[in-house]
Amino acid sequence: MLDTVNVGHGAVALGIGMLVGLERERKKGENEDHAAAGLRTFAITALLGYVSMLLAGAMLVGVASLGLVLMLCMHYRKHADKDPEVTSEVALLLVLILGALSFNQPELATAAGVVLTLLLALRRQLHHFVLQQLSEQELRDGLMLLTVALVVLPLTPDRFLGPYQILNPRTICTLVVLLMTVGALGHIAVRLMGPRYGLPLSAIASGFASGSATIALLAHQARQQGTTSRPYAAAAVLCNLASISQFALVLAVVDKRLLTPFIASIGLGGLVTVTYGLLLLAPWRTTSGTTAAHQSEGAFSLWTALIITLALTGIALFSAFLLQHLGHNGVSIAAFVSGLGDAHAAMASVAALVVAGRLEVADLVTPGMMALTANTLTKCVLAFSNGGYDFARYLIPAQLVILSAMWLGLLA
Repeated sequence: MLDTVNVGHGAVALGIGMLVGLERERKKGENEDHAAAGLRTFAITALLGYVSMLLAGAMLVGVASLGLVLMLCMHYRKHADKDPEVTSEVALLLVLILGALSFNQPELATAAGVVLTLLLALRRQLHHFVLQQLSEQELRDGLMLLTVALVVLPLTPDRFLGPYQILNPRTICTLVVLLMTVGALGHIAVRLMGPRYGLPLSAIASGFASGSATIALLAHQARQQGTTSRPYAAAAVLCNLASISQFALVLAVVDKRLLTPFIASIGLGGLVTVTYGLLLLAPWRTTSGTTAAHQSEGAFSLWTALIITLALTGIALFSAFLLQHLGHNGVSIAAFVSGLGDAHAAMASVAALVVAGRLEVADLVTPGMMALTANTLTKCVLAFSNGGYDFARYLIPAQLVILSAMWLGLLA
């Protein structure tokens, strides 16, 4: 039955075929004289997949795909003496399938079509990256990250174990993957944009997952590079933007009223973070050759990720021990100790007590700031232990100034 939905989905299929076909037509005109598939062929193939799905469903699509494969084999055999590349042939088969997919899931088909076009258009850049820029160590690191993230992590049990029922293997493994990803993102950002601008962007994004872990990793990278630590310290300072934002988000999610006592502190802390970070970053200065970071071979250090995860897990255990023995009579002390591992988790716990009516809103201020203070202390210790004096002399004063500004905001 012909209706507006069918016409719209058919237009999506035609658009996918024409998009991929345009890219192939340009390549065909440049240097692929043996390629038979161009704009018209791809557009017709996409419509063939859609019409097959419309008329008889997946069975006819399978028959059409089989027929297309036979035609491509004959064409490939005829031109076997020329360039043996089969990219266009495989793309043509995929366009047939995407045309059929447009019948039920046009959004997914469109996204896949755009990705396919990008992969085809970026052929030279991808070949140059793989053959000229990607080192063997980076390739091994990428495979290791994918193995841990896609194989080990899904198989890790998601339940609480150990003393105080606080150790979750899935959470611990997720933190390891996070740290490996942070290292890889920072490595890619430095390769693409240099340490001055690439590191801050990746650090802010990673800070939403774990500010302490991000700072520890940046400190380790700064020491490993053996050059000036200033770009890494600037990125670590700007990472606090994510921590402050997440602190506010936790309160807003639990109850919007809980934000009221902290509005001035959050605003002042964010302003000081941006100002201090930009002063360290100094974008108005021209960089000299001595400030360019030496590119390491690996994208990340697995041992560093494991050590940082072990340290944060130990802090969480210690926090649980004190919470178990102090109870709610020592909320501020418990929040401080919990904040050594994660200020946001500590804040969420105390905020839950307020919502449950066991604490007043005014009683939230001191425990919340104690959690931030403890988390600042953790960041300072991690900065010095992982980055040494050269990194810590930039970061520790910045952390203290930001914390002081947030305490000062309580007086406003």
